[in-house]
Amino acid sequence: MTDIKTLRECVRNGIDFIKTQKDVIDAEVFASWNEHITVRLNYTSDIPCNGVHEPKSTQFSGIGLLVVFKAGKEIKVGFGSVSHNITLKGVKEAFQKAKKNKISDPDFKSLPLPMGKPALENYHDPEVMNISDEAIVNLGWSGLKGAITAYNQKHFNKSVIIGGDISIVKERMAIASTKGIDDFDESTMLTTNITSMIEKENVKGTGWSAGTHLAGFDPEEAGRNSAESAINTIGGVRISSGTYNVVLGRQPVTDLFTNIVIPALSLSSVNSSDTPFLGKMGKKITSELLTISDNGAIPGAAGSKKITCEGIPTGRTELVHNGLLVGFLANNYLSRKFENIFTSFPPRNGFRYYNGGRNHSVQPKVSPTNIVIEGKEEMPSQSLLSKINNGIYIGRIWYTYPINGLAAGDFTSTIIADSYIVTNGKIDTPLKPNTVRINNNIVDILHNVIAVSEDKKQTIVWGGEEVVLAPEIAVHGVKLDNIAGFIS
Repeated sequence: MTDIKTLRECVRNGIDFIKTQKDVIDAEVFASWNEHITVRLNYTSDIPCNGVHEPKSTQFSGIGLLVVFKAGKEIKVGFGSVSHNITLKGVKEAFQKAKKNKISDPDFKSLPLPMGKPALENYHDPEVMNISDEAIVNLGWSGLKGAITAYNQKHFNKSVIIGGDISIVKERMAIASTKGIDDFDESTMLTTNITSMIEKENVKGTGWSAGTHLAGFDPEEAGRNSAESAINTIGGVRISSGTYNVVLGRQPVTDLFTNIVIPALSLSSVNSSDTPFLGKMGKKITSELLTISDNGAIPGAAGSKKITCEGIPTGRTELVHNGLLVGFLANNYLSRKFENIFTSFPPRNGFRYYNGGRNHSVQPKVSPTNIVIEGKEEMPSQSLLSKINNGIYIGRIWYTYPINGLAAGDFTSTIIADSYIVTNGKIDTPLKPNTVRINNNIVDILHNVIAVSEDKKQTIVWGGEEVVLAPEIAVHGVKLDNIAGFIS
C-alpha cells in the first residue's frame, strides 16, 4: 500500500524536475494507488458449494504526465505513464514517453487552473482502508446469511441459488502542476449487489447496498431483500404488448440514467454529436417535474470525492432544472473547448477511472459522481401507484442499451425481476420475469414523467461509474413488448 506522503512527494519532485527541461511550457504530474477487492457469493441449495469465495484483489499504482511543449511557433501536447514506480525515476521515464508521444492538438487550450477549496476533507473510512481479510469474508457471509434466513423463514430451502458480490474500492492520488495545483485525495467505497433465485419457481429477486464507511453498510439487508423479492414474485403472469403507465423502481431508474440519460448529458457526447440534447441548451428536454444534477461533494455518498483527477474541487453541477437543460458534465479539456461568452461548463467531472479505480495510465475523461434526481413536487412511493392507477411496477431491468446510436434516443431493455401488475393503485399480480421488453425513446420517457418519490436510495448498476440517488418515478405511456415464450 502506497501512502499519501509518498504520492505527494513524487508529484512535487516531478514538477521540480520538469521545470528544468527544455521547451516545456506547462506540465501536470498525477500519481495514484488503488486496490479493488471482490468477494463472490455463490450458493446453491441442491449442490455442495462454498457459498462465499475467497477475496480477490487487484492493485494498480503509477504515474501519469501531461506535458505542454513548445515546438517552434506552435505547441504540442504529450502524455506518458509508468506503472508500479512512484519515484523520480518513474517521472523521468514517463516524461520521455510524453516527449516522444507529443502531438499538435488545436482544441487544447490550457491545463486546469486552481478553483477554490474542496468541500470535503478526511471523508474516507480508515477502517476500510485497513480492513482485514477475515472482515472482508465476514461481509460476504453476512450477505448470504440475510438471504438464506429469509428463505428459511418462508420454508424455502430447496432449489435456491444466491449469487452476487461484495466490492471494496480504496483509492489514493496526488496531483501537482505548473499552474499551481497541488492536492491529494483518499477515498473508500463499498458496494454489494445480491441476486437470489428460486429455480423451480423461475423467479429471482435483488438487493443492494452502497456506502463509504463500514458503519451503515449492510449486506445482510441486501441479501434479505433479494430473497423476499424473489418469494413475492412467485406465480407471475404474462402481459400483452401495449402502452402502459408504469412506475420505475430505483434500479430501473439507475439503469436508464447510467446507460442512457447521463451519457447524453456529457460534453463527450456533445463533442461527438451523439446526444439527443444537442443544441437544446435552455430548452425543455424533460417534464417540468424533473431536476437533475451531479454532486461529487455530498457527505457520505458513495460517489463523492474531494477533488477530481485534474485537481479541481468537486461540487454540484446542475444539468436539468424544472425540465430545462442548463448544463453538461465536463472535464477541463472539453470545458475550455466549448466555453464561450454566453456559456461555461464547470470542469468538475474529469476522472481517470479504469480497472476499478482512479488510474494513472489514462487521461481524464468525463465521468459522473453522485447523480441526484429530484422532483418539483415529491410524494411517498405508495402515492406513485395511485398516480398510474392501472399499469406496471417495474422493479429491475437488464441489458439496457441505445438503438441507432445515443443521439436517436431509442433504447431497449428487458424486465427481469421484482415487477408487478398494478390494479386500482395497488400492487396486484407479479409479472413473469424475462417476458417483457421495454422499447421506447428516452426523450419520450423524460417528457412523460408524472410523479417522483420523495424517498431516495444510493443505487449502482453493474459496470456503472456513478452512484444514483434514485427515487421511484411514475411515467405515462411506456411501450412494453411481450417476448415470445419457448416452444415445447
